Amino acid sequence: MRKFLIAALATITALAVLAPVSASADAPVATYEVTITNLTEGQPFTPPLVAVHRKPVDVFTVGQSASTELQEIAENGNLGPALAALDPATNNHVSSLAPLGGPLVPGGLPSSGMFDDEVTLTVTGDTGAKYLTWASMLICTNDGFTGIDGIRLPKEVGDSVTVTTDAYDAGTEVNTEDFADIVPPCQGLVGISSDDPGTGTSNPLLAEGGVIHHHGGIAGGDDLTSLHAWTDPVAVVSIVRVD
Repeated sequence: MRKFLIAALATITALAVLAPVSASADAPVATYEVTITNLTEGQPFTPPLVAVHRKPVDVFTVGQSASTELQEIAENGNLGPALAALDPATNNHVSSLAPLGGPLVPGGLPSSGMFDDEVTLTVTGDTGAKYLTWASMLICTNDGFTGIDGIRLPKEVGDSVTVTTDAYDAGTEVNTEDFADIVPPCQGLVGISSDDPGTGTSNPLLAEGGVIHHHGGIAGGDDLTSLHAWTDPVAVVSIVRVD
């Protein structure tokens, strides 16, 4: 199990390096603290991708096909394409991106001593950037994720908004629940290993061609078991305007 956990740490570290703090050229006019808590018992999340933006930004919509950027998050835990698309240096609708940290791991799992189930991030918004989006993969799924698409930020200093989020299926990959088709960090973070190394690459043979919908949960037909299951909501998000 140790080798899987080392591999998981290497993968997460590589992802974190991709996201330095970014901000647009406009001076920030508001600062927010965003706290995300994993409510599940056995589903670690990838490091949260959090962006403050204007209304035209649309990362995902239930009932519509997933973008390539969202597919990469939901299937492969790869935040790189989304980070590039939302980079404030090139996307004038995005005010800032929060820095990536580690995965959000439920307490009681083998890796919970190294990773927390909650994180607080600081983000800023300039004039007109009144919305926040967040996305994280449910690591022990084929193409499951959770997040918020364009929530309205608190208006005044001291105001806050708290919401819960459900699990979604990106509709891009068949839910085999086989470790061979799931990202490698799942095994190390949860503490169940197998002879399947896992994969961080989409398999065209498993392409589903569906739309984003509420996830049906873990059926338990292969490597995933009730340990990886959940009931909605899977996360709670609190946003406070602090300046």
